[in-house]
Amino acid sequence: MKKGADLCDEEKLRALIRRTEVFLLDLDGTVYVGERPIGEMAQTLAAVRASGRRIVYCTNNSSRSAARYEQKLRRLGLFDARDTVFTSGMAAAAYLDAHHAGRRVYLVGTDALKAEFRAAGVPLAESDGDADVAVLGYDTSLTYEKLVRINRMLVQGKPYIVTHADDVCPAEGVYPPDAGSFIQLLKCSSGREPDVICGKPYTVMGECLTRLLGVPAESVAMVGDRPYTDIRFGNNNGFGTLLVLSGECCAEQVAALPASDTPAAVAESLNAVKAYLE
Repeated sequence: MKKGADLCDEEKLRALIRRTEVFLLDLDGTVYVGERPIGEMAQTLAAVRASGRRIVYCTNNSSRSAARYEQKLRRLGLFDARDTVFTSGMAAAAYLDAHHAGRRVYLVGTDALKAEFRAAGVPLAESDGDADVAVLGYDTSLTYEKLVRINRMLVQGKPYIVTHADDVCPAEGVYPPDAGSFIQLLKCSSGREPDVICGKPYTVMGECLTRLLGVPAESVAMVGDRPYTDIRFGNNNGFGTLLVLSGECCAEQVAALPASDTPAAVAESLNAVKAYLE
């Protein structure tokens, strides 16, 4: 197997950075692990900003608001007023506005996600009987009653939208079940698959970000540690892709990746980009 250093092709990394105007950054495993920034991350991010490039923190976790992520990033010294946070929950709200405007939504999600939906103008229903559209998020306050209600809507054939489909959520120790695990539960009880999944690696979130950023897709680089979400997301949306080996993926796995998950460049960590910024 190739060692990590052998995988990090300097010319590929240089070429990727040269054409990048916006970096989309995954969070856990890419800029920090838990409460610990990866290496000299604050200095690296400062160098990215000083080069005139923009930073968008891009996460699938819809249980937290963008404001809460911003608070954590500020606490770790990793956020600047020029930066943006974009979540799969925000992508789902934008999708609902574009395709189901004005229709009442029964949302299986946290209070933070509900607040973001309301702020985006999405009308929420308290029960499934008053709702037109079912939306499933990563609900860390999940109850059996919520499952019964959304399951009833799925059996009735109501539109079924999911924020993202990660099976587990990164965490210290044992990874807890994420929205993808909830999808499988509801598939078993209702026979339904989601009509639309908004987060990485799908295109809804990518289209939202392209509109938000106002730059060509080829000027955007997705940086992450998960090939099957972060890198596949970038490839699906025509973005550049940088796989970092500071989180879930290790060097030994890279050679076996399918084409859909193969990055344009590989680096030991995001800190490697600092040497190539112009």
